[in-house]
Amino acid sequence: MIPRLGEPVRSDRRYRLRPGVYAILPRGGDVLLTYQAEPEHEVQLPGGGIDTGEQVLPALHREVFEETGWTIAGPKRVGAFRRFAYMPDYDLWAEKVCHVYVARPVQRISAPTEPEHTAIWAPFEAAPGLIQNEGDRMFLLRVLSRL
Repeated sequence: MIPRLGEPVRSDRRYRLRPGVYAILPRGGDVLLTYQAEPEHEVQLPGGGIDTGEQVLPALHREVFEETGWTIAGPKRVGAFRRFAYMPDYDLWAEKVCHVYVARPVQRISAPTEPEHTAIWAPFEAAPGLIQNEGDRMFLLRVLSRL
């Protein structure tokens, strides 16, 4: 069973299933995160939606690159969670099924290609406090406690 985290389900809303994939990217004593300025200011694990017909791991590589400009290697699944949220950039209410992986950041190729995103390195001890999403934070704490 995949745990549900975050805001409660609203009975007055219709939710569309939106699978996504996200990465925890430790290096040394830091972790690579993404800051999204729009539509809301938020620090997140790099990642996002899996496009129709796209496989999970190619989506993970694509999303991390778009949001950080980094390539990754050796992704290993650490779990999944569900959250129900409004996605203003798509104007829809979504049931997000979030698959979380840990991977190794390999090389910075460019600045993020996704508009309004900035790659940031945060020390292990500070990173969980920067993350607004409860599910991202839970998995980040779980992975960092093992390092």
